[in-house]
Amino acid sequence: MSFADILASISGFLELGGPVVAVLAGLSVIALTVVILKLVQFWTQRVGRPGRAEAAVRLWGHGRRREAWQALGDIRSASEEAVAIAMQSGEGGAAVDKALVEEDIARAATRRLHRYNAGMKALDAIAQIAPLLGLFGTVLGMIEAFQKLQSAGNAVDPSLLAGGIWVALLTTAVGLAVAMPVSLVVTYLEGQIENEKVAIETLASAVLLEQARGGARATFEEVEAGGYEQVANAH
Repeated sequence: MSFADILASISGFLELGGPVVAVLAGLSVIALTVVILKLVQFWTQRVGRPGRAEAAVRLWGHGRRREAWQALGDIRSASEEAVAIAMQSGEGGAAVDKALVEEDIARAATRRLHRYNAGMKALDAIAQIAPLLGLFGTVLGMIEAFQKLQSAGNAVDPSLLAGGIWVALLTTAVGLAVAMPVSLVVTYLEGQIENEKVAIETLASAVLLEQARGGARATFEEVEAGGYEQVANAH
């Protein structure tokens, strides 16, 4: 089948379905474009795949800081950036306000998550409005079919009514065909964003908690050493 034949088939289908099917076809093109862009974005930025961040946190917890930074590698996802900020706060050995670090992590995470959510509302709107547009087209088609049936008077042709009904139902089928895959993609993308949120909260908190424990151990050792010195001086 040549390209011209494909275009002719599409044109005939749009003409048969009417303006509602044409609108649904336009929405499907928009949805497909947004879906491709979002999938590429999520794949390249490792959204919902916190494997590197988890490996870095494990190494950090074992005191292997250099290896933790190497495991983190090039920072792409929100969870990786959150872990990097938490790890950076523990460098140098200086005391850092935990609240300020958490605020910095929250600000960076909010900026990244906002980018991930871009386009999601458009996909959700298409998934919701496509079936309604299909139903609207069906109602209009049924009205047109019954008007033709009424104008036919006593010479009623059942095929005329049947033809009008199946053409009317075509818009509902097209609306559902557009809405169902878009709804599945939206659910998948939202799940990946939710995974990223959980990774941000748990992994960054794990690094900060480990640093707090390390600081507490260091303080205890200093106090203990100071006590021994005082006892030695007393004797």
